[in-house]
Parts: sequence; structure tokens; C-alpha cells
Amino acid sequence: MHGGDETTDELQNYGLRIVQPRHGYRFSLDPLLLCDFAQRAAGGRVIDLGTGCGVIPLVLARKDEGARIVGVEFQHEMAELAIRNVLLNGLADRITILHRDVTELRPLFPPSSFDAVLANPPYRRRGTGKVSPKEGRDDARHESTAGLADFLAAAKYLVSPAGRISFIYHPSRLAELFAEAAAMKLAPLRLRMVHGNGGAEARMFLVELAKGRKGELKVLPPLFVFDEEGGYSGEMCMMQGETRP
Repeated sequence: MHGGDETTDELQNYGLRIVQPRHGYRFSLDPLLLCDFAQRAAGGRVIDLGTGCGVIPLVLARKDEGARIVGVEFQHEMAELAIRNVLLNGLADRITILHRDVTELRPLFPPSSFDAVLANPPYRRRGTGKVSPKEGRDDARHESTAGLADFLAAAKYLVSPAGRISFIYHPSRLAELFAEAAAMKLAPLRLRMVHGNGGAEARMFLVELAKGRKGELKVLPPLFVFDEEGGYSGEMCMMQGETRP
């Protein structure tokens, strides 16, 4: 996948250039929302499960110059692309990309190795929803070898007792995520629904979890991506470093 099969896009607020497939899976706002939501210890160790082209490790590396970050991706071509993006942005000293499934990580890391675990997992069950004709996009949206429970189990194993797990996921599976988390003794600490605008149903949700503790769940104010005029909301502009007229 080179040349005409790719685009190079800029995230100017972070000084990043990111190569993506022209017609396959391309990152959306979701990883940027997750990076903004996730609470991390400054200079800590972070792992991103299902990193795609590496956008979450790249953004986090810019947000925290002391962070050491691992991105895990099971699709070979996307893992290779993530490695190229790390090199392109001069961050190979702080970001490591692993071509692995999330179910294969225990032999690679001791338990509680990371201060923060982030994930934007595929949210459609295999065999449901429309299958994309564009290569790579279906694997990014549909569960394959690893399902939601596998992502949560990996996150629990990897995160430290004082650390945080942050997911962005589809509202149709909110109850399932909470049930799986409870079965694994993961406590939800913060929840935020993401809406296209004030009149739209939630399109995604952000959740923070911790292991080995009990805590009261805080339901945060909803996040609206667009305002009534169809432009980005004030919060989205601030998140992206833009100013509103």
C-alpha cells in the first residue's frame, strides 16, 4: 500500500503528518475524543489496544513529552502503516508498535505494566451490519478474533491498580460493557455520551474504568460535536486548538 493508495493528512494542532489508506479504514474524530477524555499520569506508560494507523499514540506523544507508548494492532498492513507514521513523525524513541492480537499480550508484559490503557475497539459483532467493500474497514468496525470481553480482559491485566482504562464505544453495547466490567471487577468511574448535536441520539460513549476498587460513577455532561449551525461546537474547537469567530 503506497503512493496512490494512500493519503498523507496533517493534524496541525499536534504537528503530525499521518499516512492513511485512501479507501480503507481511515481514523475519525473518535480517537481524538478518546485522547482528550483519558486521564493519564504525566510521563507514564500508556498502551493503545487496536491502534490502527497509530493516531492515538502519536497524539498522546505530542500531548505528553515524557510518555512512553505502545500501540497494538492485529492487521499486518495497518501495523506496518503505524510504524511508518511513528518514523515519519520522529517518535520512534517513545512509541513502539506491536503487530499482535490483544489476546496475545500476556507473554509480552508483566501484569500492571501500564499507567493507562486506551481502546477504540471494533463495535459491531461479526456477521452484523453492512460489510464494507473497502479493504481493512470491515476489520476495524467488526469484531474478529477479539471481542469486547477480550479487550476488557487485556486492559485489566495491563493496567496498574492506580491506573485508568479508557474506552470509546457504541451506545448499543453500553449495557454489555458495564455487565462485562462488573464480572471482571472493573469499576466504571466516568461516563460521557457523545452526540452529533443537541437534537441527536448519542453516537458513541466514553468510559473510564479502574480495577480493584469501588467508586461512584460520575456521568459527565454530554459532548456535542456540532453546534446548531452545523459547525464544530465550542468544545470541539477548543479540543482541536481552533478559535471560533
